[in-house]
Amino acid sequence: MLQLARLLQLASPALPVGAYTYSQGLEWAVESGVIRDEAGAGRWIADLLHNGIGSYEAPLVVALMAAWSAGDVGEIDCLNAEFLASRESAELRAETAQMGFSMRRLLRDLRDDSLGGVITTVEALPEVAFPTVWSGIAAAWQIDPEAALTAYLWSWAENQVMAALKAVPLGQAAGQRLLADLGRQIPDVTVNRKNWPKTKWSNFTPAFAIACARHETQYSRLFRS
Repeated sequence: MLQLARLLQLASPALPVGAYTYSQGLEWAVESGVIRDEAGAGRWIADLLHNGIGSYEAPLVVALMAAWSAGDVGEIDCLNAEFLASRESAELRAETAQMGFSMRRLLRDLRDDSLGGVITTVEALPEVAFPTVWSGIAAAWQIDPEAALTAYLWSWAENQVMAALKAVPLGQAAGQRLLADLGRQIPDVTVNRKNWPKTKWSNFTPAFAIACARHETQYSRLFRS
């Protein structure tokens, strides 16, 4: 059960990386009227789950875990650089870099000898993305890749729903309905995207990129991205 406990720790909103401060463009979608209610929030988050994070970040996390397990530092460096380059807006890039920095700092604070190799590798990187460090810890803790990806997607979905609760705003019951629906979709994304070859990876979501860019200059906002 140790791997399960470790996985819950990685997926917990208590992880001190500041994920709760980001909406990834959702706040602008609310401001612009694209999201007005529970149904709109559900469509927005589900679309990103299948066509954004599910089509690019999901297979990348699995590939990173494989690289960490194999000790392939060159592949880790390459995937880290590619993910940083894939962030379309300044704040999206800052988000993953800031959360990656927080995860890198947490590595030493955990005082776990099993993370020594991860510490050495990420400290050699000039800038590290959040999924790079997260997947390194998951691999070092010998968490099953499919379970790890499911938890990674759940954590992302939970953060998006929490942002919708504040920005729309929605009630707690609506948030739980959204999470229940997204939870039903996550296993399918995990199974179908975990072994995607790089030739199929795609983060082509132009409306999402525009929302993130416009959020940067939004007059009044609660979230950093």
